[in-house]
This record gives sequence, structure tokens and C-alpha cells, in this order.
Amino acid sequence: MSWGTELWDQFENLDKHTQWGIDFLERYAKFVKERLEIEQTYAKQLRNLVKKYCPKRSKDEEPRFTSCLSFYTILNELNDYAGQREVVAEEMGHKVYGELMRYSQDLKAERKHHLQEGRKAQQYLDHCWKQMDNSKKKFERECREAEKSQLIYERLDSDINATKSEVEKAKSQLYLRTHMADESKNEYAAQLQTFNGEQWKHFNVAIPQIFKNLQDMDERRTVKLGESYRSFAEVERRVIPIISKCLEGMVAAAKAVDEKRDSTIVVESFKSGFEPPGDFPFEDYSQNIYRTGSDGTISTPKNEGVKPDPKHSMGKAKNKLWPFGKKPKSPPTSPPPARPFLTFSNTLPPKFSTDPIAYCLSEMKTVKPRISSFRGLKRGWSMKQAPTLEDFSHLPPEQRRKRLQQKIEELNKELQKEMDQRDALNKMKDVYEKNPQMGDPSSLQPKISETICNMERLRSEIHKNESWLSEVEGKQSSRGDRRPSAEVNHHTPHGRESPEGSYTDDPSQEHRGPPQPDTHEFDDEFDDDDPLPAIGHCKALYAFDGQNEGTLVMKEDEVLYIIEEDKGDGWTRARKQSGEEGYVPTSYVEITLEKNSKGAVTYI
Repeated sequence: MSWGTELWDQFENLDKHTQWGIDFLERYAKFVKERLEIEQTYAKQLRNLVKKYCPKRSKDEEPRFTSCLSFYTILNELNDYAGQREVVAEEMGHKVYGELMRYSQDLKAERKHHLQEGRKAQQYLDHCWKQMDNSKKKFERECREAEKSQLIYERLDSDINATKSEVEKAKSQLYLRTHMADESKNEYAAQLQTFNGEQWKHFNVAIPQIFKNLQDMDERRTVKLGESYRSFAEVERRVIPIISKCLEGMVAAAKAVDEKRDSTIVVESFKSGFEPPGDFPFEDYSQNIYRTGSDGTISTPKNEGVKPDPKHSMGKAKNKLWPFGKKPKSPPTSPPPARPFLTFSNTLPPKFSTDPIAYCLSEMKTVKPRISSFRGLKRGWSMKQAPTLEDFSHLPPEQRRKRLQQKIEELNKELQKEMDQRDALNKMKDVYEKNPQMGDPSSLQPKISETICNMERLRSEIHKNESWLSEVEGKQSSRGDRRPSAEVNHHTPHGRESPEGSYTDDPSQEHRGPPQPDTHEFDDEFDDDDPLPAIGHCKALYAFDGQNEGTLVMKEDEVLYIIEEDKGDGWTRARKQSGEEGYVPTSYVEITLEKNSKGAVTYI
């Protein structure tokens, strides 16, 4: 059905309809715009979410747990998903919204042109109708005037009193009006014929053509809307395969979570390499119980009933009995003197003064051991304040071995890069030597020399770290080959030894009968034990000459390992990087203890 034939008289309604069609098109374009803005906002929020939960640490500090790696994979997939939402918004803005807005402008211009043509045709028809109407009115007026002139002439012609001149004058006026009426009639007929022709042409040619153009325009607008609807869906449909891959990646990341592997990583990350403490021996406190002869028991020798001298009783974790003397009780105020070594005749009870070595051995077997603290020592210093040593000796053995292996691998990679760079420079130098016009070979020599120096430096670093690694692996193998020396003392009920091989005093065990000295057992306890682990490090504030026996020489600003804390006597046990151990004044050093150190010990 054609608008030109069916709606020939509905110009105003078609004007309103075409305007409504363009308004609807722009309304849909506005809908698409708001949709793409939602997509853009959604994508932006997803990216911000991913950025918020992405790790902000370096790659070396990334957790290696499968649950963490899977979560980071999910974040990466979600970031790709956000990128697909941005693609949807971009294509909607370009292929749907942009096209609709451009088409809307074209429709407005085309509609305006067709309506102007219709209005011009209508105006021309109205002009023809006015000309016809004017000629009609003129013809009507001339006819009335002619009729009036005829009535006047007939009245004078029948009047006997009228003069001949009056009759002639009325007759000539009648002829004139009749002639003018005839001319008006002819003009009216011509205008009427012209108007009828223009009107037929208007309603059968001009208006149908204009309405047909409007109909085509409206149908094209409808087709464009249908295409934009399909494009709106296709934009989303094209990204569905990629979004499906993102979701499949998330599912694969979820399946990659391995609880066993995570548990293994925890073991590898925190394994210290230390041997667990040995069994504590049974301590028999019933030896001092006296039984009477009536009980049928053998009487106790008299010398076992002697009460120990309270002056020589050792308090729990207060005064430590050393093999050849005691610690001083007051901390030094000036450059402190060396740790004194007292004579046995002044410190031991009279009955044991004749055999001091046996007495010391007895006391060493009756003291309580130091128990390893699993929580570490609570200190105000943070681990961040502790400097990281080059050989990682501040770490437990197993962690130190892993860090050294990791550092060796990194150095090997750097060395390989330097070697590749050296080979490339040598090849370039050969090319320059064969083709001088390409460059000066001597200009590459400084870079080659620098690369060779870097290679030598890296080889030196690798050799140094390998020596440290072999030292750590040697210690671990030797540690695994023997048990703690506490096993040697299991046959005696008078004492026990901690895994670190250190002792604390127990007043209840003092001044029992001294056992016979066992030189092999003595050697095992002092020569076979591994060095105490470092529980921190310190920096020398002043130089100390260490002239007295048992002290350690240190220079100003020298860094030492702390292997035993100050027990209130003003002395701290330290070890140099060379392995030399001894005591230094606590007031002469700035101490930094490692938080939760595996080597930290608690004294009971």
C-alpha cells in the first residue's frame, strides 16, 4: 500500500509520524549510549577490583602456594574479562550509537527536504485556486453589473418621458457591461481549467511522489533500527567465546589448587634444618632420702648428709657455673675487665678442693638444660631493622641453603647474559674490522672490557656463594650424622643437656657426691657439639682490645653474631664471621635480635 494513494489528504499526520520515527530512533540511540556507559563503568570497576587485590610485592616475594597462584590467575582472567566488557562498550559506541546518530541527522535532513517540497506544491495549488477564485468573483460581479444596466435600460426605454439621449446612454452602458461580463466569463473559464489541471497534477503526481519518498524514508528508518538491534546483540555475541575462555581459565585455576603441594611448600619455606631435641633423662631426686636401719636398708654414707654451702648454691638461670669459674655479677661501667677465672680453692667446698676437676664434671652433669624457645625472644626491635648479611648466616641452615642456591642461580643467569653480551660485542667488533665503514672497532673495546670485568665479578660472587653453600651442606650432613650430646648423659640421673648443648643451674642438684671424671665424655660435650646458632647480631660502638682470657677483640663499627644474651653480668657472647667466639661488653655494642629466631633460646 502506498501513502501517496491511500493517504493523499493526510499530509499533517504524515509529518507528525515521520517526526515520531526520528524521535524513536534517537531514543533508542540514547538507550545504547547508557548501556555502553554501564559497560564502561563495569569494566572500570572490575579493573579497579583486580588492581586492589593484586599483590604489591616484588616477584621474588610472591607466595608459591597453589591457592595463591590460582587466585592470581583468576584475577588475570577477570582482568581479561573486564577488557572484553570494554570491547563491548567500544563497539556499541562505534557501530551502534555512532551509526544511529549519523543516520538520525541524515533522516532529519531528508525529511525536511520532502516536507518542503510538499509545502511548495500545496502553496502553488493554493495560488492557482486563488487566481481561479478571483476570476470567478470578477465574473460574478460583472454579471451583476450587466444585469443592473439591463434593468436601467429597460426602464428608460419604456418611460415616455425619458429623452432619447438618456435611452441611448443607458443602451451603451448595457453593451459595455455585457462585454465586460463576457470577458470575465472567459477569464474565469481559463483560470478554472488551469486550476483543475494543477489540482489533478498535485494530487496525482506531486503529492504521491513526495509521500512515496517519505514512506521510503520511514521504511529505511525501520530497517536501520532492525540492523542496530542485531548489531547490539552481535557485539555481545562476539565476545562470548573469549569470556567463556576466561571463565574456563578460572575453573582451571580452581582445579589447580593442590593442598598437598601447598603443605610441601610450607615445609620447604619454614624448615630450619635443626634436629629435634633429644629425650630428657630421668632425674632421681630420691637419693638424698635417708632410711633408718629398721627399714632393712643400707645406711647412707655420712658425707652424703652434708648440707651444701648456701654461698655456693647456684640460682635458677641467675648464675651459670662455667667449667673453670663464675661470671662476674656486676656489669662494667668503664672499659670492662675480662671475665675472671677464679681458683678452685676459693670457690669450692673444702671437701672438694682436692679434686676440682671431678667436682666440675659432677656439677656439669647435674645442671638443667636450656630449652629451645619456639616463640623466640620478645624484643622491641623489628626484623626490618636487622641488616641482611651477605652470606645469609642470620637464617636457619635450611633457609640459608635455599637462599644461597637461589642467589647462585640468579648470578649464573646474570653471568650468562654478560657472556652473551660479550660474544655479541666480539662479533660486532669483527664486523667493524672487516667493514670499517660500518663503525670503529676501537669504540667497542671499553664496553667489552666492562663486560669482562662484570663476568669476573660474577664468577667471584658465584665461587663465594658456592663455598658458603658447601659449608652449610657440610654442617647439615654432619649434624644429621650424630645425635645431641645429651644422649651421652642418659646413664646418669643428675642432669640433662639441651639440643644446643648449654646448661642451667639447679640448686637442688648441687653438692652431690662427685662422680668419677670421664675424659671421653668431657671431650664429647665440648668438642663435638656444633656452634651455637646466631640469635641476632650487633654493631660495635667502641673498639675493645679483649686482652683478658675468654674475651673477643673487636673494632669499632664491626658487625658480630650474637649467640648468647647478657645474663645480667654485663657481658654478651658473640662470634666473628671468621668463627672466633668470645665475650664482649654489652655496653660497647648495639644489639639487634632476630624476631622469632630459630636459634633463640630461653633459659630456665
